[in-house]
Formats: sequence, structure tokens, C-alpha cells
Amino acid sequence: MTQKIIIDTDPGQDDAVAILLALASPELEVLGITAVAGNVPLALTARNARVVCELAGRTDVPVLAGCDRPLRRPLVTAEHVHGKTGLDGADLPDPSMPLGDAHAVDFILDALRREPPGTVTLCPLGPLTNVAAALERAPDIAERIARIVLMGGAYFEVGNITPAAEFNIYVDPEAAEIVFRSGVPITVVPLDCTHKALTNRARNDAFRALSTPVGNAVAGWTGFFERFDMEKYGSEGAPLHDPCVIAWLLRPDLFSGREVNVEIETGSELTRGMTVADWWGVTDRAPNTLFLGDVDADGFFALLTERLGRL
Repeated sequence: MTQKIIIDTDPGQDDAVAILLALASPELEVLGITAVAGNVPLALTARNARVVCELAGRTDVPVLAGCDRPLRRPLVTAEHVHGKTGLDGADLPDPSMPLGDAHAVDFILDALRREPPGTVTLCPLGPLTNVAAALERAPDIAERIARIVLMGGAYFEVGNITPAAEFNIYVDPEAAEIVFRSGVPITVVPLDCTHKALTNRARNDAFRALSTPVGNAVAGWTGFFERFDMEKYGSEGAPLHDPCVIAWLLRPDLFSGREVNVEIETGSELTRGMTVADWWGVTDRAPNTLFLGDVDADGFFALLTERLGRL
């Protein structure tokens, strides 16, 4: 049976790879892709999502533009990581497929009300603004969501945009707080997990060896942002954060984690956007999140390469 998902995203090279993995996987039915401001401004994330759909030959998937700034704060972007377009590293044409007419938040609400309760999984790959806006506008939809599987946060790996915070949560911590307090079942793929899914030369060569437009684009993207992360972390390659969300849906056996309580820091300037994960169970706060801590990197890259080869 296929899982129905909505991908909420701010592409971003690793977001693009996640979208491709989902579109290549028959176990998943992508109801739509909703764009949010994050890695780059909304006009570019909405463009980039359509670029990726066209690369995959999937112009049937609706792409909707959503919130152009966080709920309560000015937008922070990450061109220093992803380049000025967000998809630097592969030379792809501007999309010809149109944006959907609806606002992304309306699309999310309509899809959740149209589909049977508990059948739609939301997959946020960027700041949680669109998802939180939907929950704020219509709190009754929370019980209709099967699960929220998101890339964001960190605990042992601390922060990648500040010493304490991961980028997606930092950009809109108030939105993250709404999501984590919604009562919806949540799976979090944090830096603790994604930093174990590193590209390296052999893995990048495997993408290029597909000898397809998709394989070449993915190799170009990973090669582009690999340079930033290798310099920053001193690692052999760059973490492919967002595809881990889709991989968990397809192969949860590749991952391990714990059910813990996660709270979001919104008040402190020092630790704003920190995901405070009660990994050791030292509070009496009830678990609200499956917080992933490890991934079988070889299994993950084997899955990713095999699926990308189908496009």
C-alpha cells in the first residue's frame, strides 16, 4: 500500500535529492510539494521545486508556494551554503510547469480534509512555517495527520547555524514549537543522524555513473555543497540531510533512535532554536518525538543510488 505524503521544502540541493528519491519510489504517492522560504527566498524555493519535478519527468505533481517569512521573525537564509540560486552545482533550465494557484497552507489543509484521516504524512525539509501556519489556522487537522517526519534539530551534534541551533529550527523556532506541541506523531531526523550519511568520492561517483540527467545533477549538487561542509567539519564529504526523511519512510530499519521529549527554545538569544531533547529521560516530560540518532550509511546510499537510477 502506498503512503500519501506532502513534501514541504526549501530547495536546497539536499532537498532536491529528497524530492527525487520520493518521486522515484512507488511506495510513496506525492500529493504535492509545498515551498517555504528558508535556504533561499520563497521565489527561488518555489522555482527550484519545479526544476526538480521537471528533471524527474513529474510535472503532474502540484507545486504550491507558501509562507515567504517566518511566523514572527525576519527571514534568515543560507546562500553561503547552497549558492545564490539554492541549486548551484547543476546547470538546469528554468521550469516551464506553472505554480499551483492555491497557497501552500490552503493546499495542506484541503489535502488533509479530503483524504481519509490518518493517511497523509507531512515531510517538512525546511523551516516549519507552512506546517505551523496550517496547525494554527485549523487545530482540528492535527488528528488527521498520520505523522510528521521532519529534518531538523540536533542534540549531540549541537548547531550548524549557531553554536546551539540547527538551521531549519533556528529560522522559525516559534513554528517549530507549534509543531512539537501539536500532539501529532513526529519523527525527527536531526544532525545527529544526518552527519553519519556523508557523501564521499565513491558515493558521488556512483551517482555520476548512472549516466543520466538525474545522476549528473545529483553529483553536481553534492559536489557543490560538499566543499562547504568539508571545510567546516573537516569531514570526508557533506551530509545529505533531507533525503534521510524519505529514506526513513522507505526503510526505517536503516535508522535507530529513541522516543523522547523535545522542546524548542524560543526566548534565549544565546540558544534560540535549540532542540532540547531529553535523551536521557531526566525530566518528567512525556515523549513527543521519535528522535533518530544513527543511520546505516552504506544502506542509505545504496537505496538512494538504486532509486535515482529509476528516473
